[in-house]
Amino acid sequence: MADAIRDCLGPLAAPSPPRRTLPAGSWDTHFHAMGPQSRFPYSPTRKYTPPDAPLEACLQLHDKLGIARGLVVHANTHGFDNSVDLDAVARSGGRYLAVVRLDSNATAAGCEKLNEQGARGVRFAFNPQNTGHLDLDAFNHVLACIEGLGWFVELHFAGADLPGLKDWIVSIPVAVVIDHMGRIDPSLDLAQAPFGALVELARRENVWVKLSGADRLTKTGVPYGDVFPFAHRLIEVAPDRMLWGSDWPHTGVFDAARVPDDGKLVDALFEFAPDDATLRKILVDNPLRLLGI
Repeated sequence: MADAIRDCLGPLAAPSPPRRTLPAGSWDTHFHAMGPQSRFPYSPTRKYTPPDAPLEACLQLHDKLGIARGLVVHANTHGFDNSVDLDAVARSGGRYLAVVRLDSNATAAGCEKLNEQGARGVRFAFNPQNTGHLDLDAFNHVLACIEGLGWFVELHFAGADLPGLKDWIVSIPVAVVIDHMGRIDPSLDLAQAPFGALVELARRENVWVKLSGADRLTKTGVPYGDVFPFAHRLIEVAPDRMLWGSDWPHTGVFDAARVPDDGKLVDALFEFAPDDATLRKILVDNPLRLLGI
């Protein structure tokens, strides 16, 4: 008998406000629209079942945090059906663009249509923690389908795999966005091999890193001080290619004590960035440049 699909927790209903005002035009480059399941069913092969986190809740969160625009990133929970993301873009009043999920069934014509509907990147999430795997044949097929669209490729993988993935990532001919600071382990020092590989990649002109997921990385909890040195080093190396995302609604969390406060995650970003000019780069200028806006 197949294992039951567990329900995971949802986000905090009332996150605290950030302690400072974000720059005008700030972007959240990593959040998910989930459901409503009555309209956008979850995949039967999903690993867990999040509660609905529809467009209206996304907009409410961003209004509270002071976020003007965002990239709604496809969650594997919805399988390969990108309808929920495209709907969020269409009904966001121009605030959102999308990062979709594709496989070997993709076509160039289909990707052109997705581009018209607001897709600007394609995500490959193959973190073994979520039993994901990298299908290189599918990856190369999708890369051919998006040629000429100006899209980026977004990657989510286990930090320990970074040294082995580095040469392959270097070979990717389009912009590459690495999720959640490469999922490095902050309990290890800055000299660890995975972080060394991430720093090398961050030096490349086509590689961008999301300073997101501090709550997933931390071993010490709020205020995520163990993550600060790694963020500081990445910003030092490539301030013009750092991005930030909330990762809302924080899927796959089963322990209520680990559900993050989105206001505290924004406060951690204030600790990451050494000054207002750098903060503006991360939240405003860099996303615009990545997207060619």
